[in-house]
Amino acid sequence: MTMSMMEIETTLKQLRLSGVRATLETRLLESQASNLSFMETFSAILQDELDRRQSRLLERRYQFSGLDERASLAEFDWGYNPKIPKRTCFELHTLKFIAEGDNAILIGPPGTGKSHVAKAIAYAAVRASLRVLYAEADDILGRLAFAAPAEKRKLMKPLIDADLLLFDDLFLARQLPPESADTLQSILHQRYKLRRSSLITSNRIIDDWHKFLGDAALTTAILDRLLHRSVLVEFRGKSYRLKEAANRLAKANQSE
Repeated sequence: MTMSMMEIETTLKQLRLSGVRATLETRLLESQASNLSFMETFSAILQDELDRRQSRLLERRYQFSGLDERASLAEFDWGYNPKIPKRTCFELHTLKFIAEGDNAILIGPPGTGKSHVAKAIAYAAVRASLRVLYAEADDILGRLAFAAPAEKRKLMKPLIDADLLLFDDLFLARQLPPESADTLQSILHQRYKLRRSSLITSNRIIDDWHKFLGDAALTTAILDRLLHRSVLVEFRGKSYRLKEAANRLAKANQSE
């Protein structure tokens, strides 16, 4: 018994084959116009379904990650700050450090591109089907410091479970709550034991971290685990944001 197109669409909906439903009519027209064989047409229909599922899965992973942009190294202006170690950044972008359970720390002045590069690496990990979690470091550490025990455990679990944890702008604030040092140490210690990679960006040189954590012993414990298997990348140069602001101002003056 041959189904009508309406019956086929109803069946595809029941089977949750949204990719097939979306392109079936087009594939049938293509098959007739190009005189394709059954196997050629069927292969194209299956690929449509596979593409749709992969696209939806990628979107779910991206939404879970908390990233606020799909950053890319291709759009980064490497010529503006030529002293930035481009080769090291691209090596991190291969994600080998995640496979080996290593960490990466990007240190440098504000506006030099640390967050953009880190987000590009994180998005590459999302596309590679890894569990990625992005967090503004001071914000999440502050929330954890004042959370009730049950809420704290709930917030910390995804931070520990992620294949890659991106802590952006650590120590952007001059002072974190006193409890933050213990919390940061706990997160990084558990990730260290599980060989899960952390990617941290900060404007503060590592020698000054104890000033912001307020505890020299805990800072030593944190750095001991963080730096044991780690790539340290120093960003030097001028601010991209100031450059963009100057360009906008110049264009505004020209238009007047």
